[in-house]
Amino acid sequence: MAQDRKPILKGRSRLAAEAAIVATAGLSAFAVAHASLLVPPLKTQPTRTQAALASAKAAPAPAADDVLIAFEEPVPGHAVVSPFGLRQLPWEGNGRLHEGVDISADSGVPVIAAADGVVVEAGTKGGYGRYVAVRHAERLTTFYAHLGAIDAKVKPGLVVVAGTPLGRVGSTGTSTGPHLHFEIRDAQHRPLDPSMFLGKAFAEAGDLPLDKAKRYSGRVRMAYVSFIPESKRALMDAKDNPAVLVVRRKTTDAQDLAEAERNLQGQMKETAKREKIDGMKELSIGPDGRPRAQLSL
Repeated sequence: MAQDRKPILKGRSRLAAEAAIVATAGLSAFAVAHASLLVPPLKTQPTRTQAALASAKAAPAPAADDVLIAFEEPVPGHAVVSPFGLRQLPWEGNGRLHEGVDISADSGVPVIAAADGVVVEAGTKGGYGRYVAVRHAERLTTFYAHLGAIDAKVKPGLVVVAGTPLGRVGSTGTSTGPHLHFEIRDAQHRPLDPSMFLGKAFAEAGDLPLDKAKRYSGRVRMAYVSFIPESKRALMDAKDNPAVLVVRRKTTDAQDLAEAERNLQGQMKETAKREKIDGMKELSIGPDGRPRAQLSL
């Protein structure tokens, strides 16, 4: 009998052990499920560090100072050779206002937009030759003239930022050689001195030097050029060789000769009063009308 019960006891022990394992696993699963109902997931309750990081990511970056308009050089690294102000060209009889600045550069050098804006004109016009006009804040307008070429994409309506290529330096229109003629005009189309804007930024409309930039010196500057435009060569010829005006004579030859002698004597007397020669006394006029001097011993 004892031998027959051993397998039975062993089987019961094994079944009891398996039942205990199943019960334990069930209780663990229930505990886990119950805990999951009571404690929300970690991702719904971030730690302070996680909350700080999330807040830093969501916060916008500090905005830069607002700028109404900022001007760059339209041909960077090249000098202004003819400033804003009264100027007289070789073929002109009087001075007139040079409404912009001339920037010296070789043909083909890139020309860029001096400030953010919108292209309002692009083409060819009179003395400007090929040119581009860009409208900016406060209805300021920049002009880029005598261009050798205009970029294909540059058309009226194109929005540009400072530094956008507009074309290349040339010598079209009434130009005295390769350079960029650059202008800035106000809302009333009045020319402004570009030197007061280039390389500067303005935060508000009141910061723009509009009144000051309209002023210019009353002194006329004579311009020296390396090339005479074909359209101005006739004016140069007329200036170098003025037409002779024929007037009917009202005096005789003898009267003209006597007047010429009187003029000559007057000139010699004036010369004698002004001039001195080293080692000699002041010149005086002799009986024959010629200047005389005595050596100082």
